[in-house]
Amino acid sequence: MPARLRRLLLPFLLLAGLALAQEPPPDPDTLPYKVEIAPTGDGRLDAALAAVSQLVALQDSAPTSAGGVLGRADGDRERLQRALQSEGFWAGTTRIEMAGAAVGDPGMLERLEASRARPLPVRIVVDKRQPYHIARIGLRAQAPVEQPAVDQAAATPFGLAVGDPARAEPVLSAERTLLDRLLNAGHPLASMVRRETTVDHDRKTMDVAWTFAPGPVASFATPDVDGMVQVDRSFLRAQASRLEGQRYSPEALEKERQALMALGAFGSVRARAAERLDEAGRLPVTFTVAERARRALGVNLAYETNYGPSIRVYWEHRNLFGRAERLRLEAEVARLGTNGGLGQSTYRIGGTYRDPSVFGLYLGPDWSFIGSLFGLRERLEAYDRDAITFSALMERRFSERLSANLGPVLDFGSIGPPGGTLTPYQILGFQLGGRYDGTDSLLDPARGYRVSGTLTPSWSFRDSAAFAPLRVTGSTYWDVLGDRRSILAVRGTFGSLLGAEQADVPRHQRFYAGGGGSVRGYDYQSIGPRDQFNRPSGGASLMEASLELRQRVWGDFGAVAFVDAGSVGTGSTPDTSNLRVGAGAGLRYYTPIGPVRVDVALPLVKQRDNSAFGLYVGIGQSF
Repeated sequence: MPARLRRLLLPFLLLAGLALAQEPPPDPDTLPYKVEIAPTGDGRLDAALAAVSQLVALQDSAPTSAGGVLGRADGDRERLQRALQSEGFWAGTTRIEMAGAAVGDPGMLERLEASRARPLPVRIVVDKRQPYHIARIGLRAQAPVEQPAVDQAAATPFGLAVGDPARAEPVLSAERTLLDRLLNAGHPLASMVRRETTVDHDRKTMDVAWTFAPGPVASFATPDVDGMVQVDRSFLRAQASRLEGQRYSPEALEKERQALMALGAFGSVRARAAERLDEAGRLPVTFTVAERARRALGVNLAYETNYGPSIRVYWEHRNLFGRAERLRLEAEVARLGTNGGLGQSTYRIGGTYRDPSVFGLYLGPDWSFIGSLFGLRERLEAYDRDAITFSALMERRFSERLSANLGPVLDFGSIGPPGGTLTPYQILGFQLGGRYDGTDSLLDPARGYRVSGTLTPSWSFRDSAAFAPLRVTGSTYWDVLGDRRSILAVRGTFGSLLGAEQADVPRHQRFYAGGGGSVRGYDYQSIGPRDQFNRPSGGASLMEASLELRQRVWGDFGAVAFVDAGSVGTGSTPDTSNLRVGAGAGLRYYTPIGPVRVDVALPLVKQRDNSAFGLYVGIGQSF
């Protein structure tokens, strides 16, 4: 080795030697070992054997002595036998080999102490033999009078049948299914009293017999609520009262628990059913709530080329007067600097008030009031607008997933082409809306579908014209591999101005397409009809579609590929004469509150004065 190279390497060699000198010598009282389970040809059995073996579980994390290794092996003999039986191999045998002999042979401890092998090879050998099968299934009620209820629960297949392998998991699953059917049939005190399994080694079969105690059919008593601090107790009891008198079912109990959670004032709600019926033969139920912080403050940031950056700040009170009333005040600034300065940006400020009790006395606890009041100043490519909007909606919650709303909406202000003279307008409408959300997540869905829509018959006092904007959006999600890593998402939107021509409707009530949440790759509001100055003038119909593949790549990082398409027509029936298509890719960083989204898209069908690409940044998936 050249002298110069030796001088360079000498410090590293000295450090390595020092590290080796400080490394503690092996403990002579421990016996390291390595376990091998001989494949049985049954993957499920191999997994069960590895799962129950203490030799396997502790071989790296808990070194032990020769006596400790032998103790683990002795315990494994029974555990491995139970694993064989749980998979239906009741006549199977196991053998644990180490130090040239099998565990249980005389002198095994001395063999282990004398062994020089490091690590010691340990081999688990299984002879599973012929699997056993179910020969008979017995079902009876503890009281003869209750036998019809048990027979009804078993009237349809419940996951176990004569001839099936005599495995433990299907037996326990069938038991759970039968018990759930009794509970769902209105028997709140149903229980499994006894399970008897009889193995016949001559016939290589197993008989299973259950005894159930269905108990009486019962309805819910008046629910009670506890745990509240700031929320009014009588209000909560009135909310939960919709459960009273209903026939017992776990589904109804869970539905009411979710309804209390939906009030927004609680971090958790637990439902506890009593262990016995009351004197009237009804089932008492108690909901225990834990309140959230009453106030919250938040900021949302987004960016889109052409439209520019947006900042929204909100403050929320979740229990304003003690009955879970929610007041949300918010302010938003958008298009910052896009049109040349703050004076040409878009502003929005106002609030929304939600009251779940105002209609309770007359319409029931499923009705809420939602009122909103906003002032806004918009400076967009399609129009300039200064306005005040107001709505007073009644919302009906049919289930956790389905809701509908209706009520008057008022919109008055001034509007005109960009940079032109603003003309006053006054619009009164009556909104009819609905939403169904069958997905598994609000911000990052992987399964299910959503549908929402509004129809708003309206009257424009300035133009003495009636019109009715209709807009429906649906999306669906497929978990391609079943592990939430590869998601295929599809979205479609349909819009139509019913009862009016395009020119008879104020510009902001018309349809536009392009930009984030619409057709990425195209400037905001750029798709559709244009006026003589090449400015977007909006249309009377809308059609949009999106296809997106979302793929988790590594850890909390993911990637997407997407195609968007859309068109805006001059008639109330959508057409594809000006169909525009954009495509692109993006990155996702998944956080507890939803994914952070960055997308880049290109327009595939060129149009005049459009940007060469679009960049979109926000929180949550694109749809």
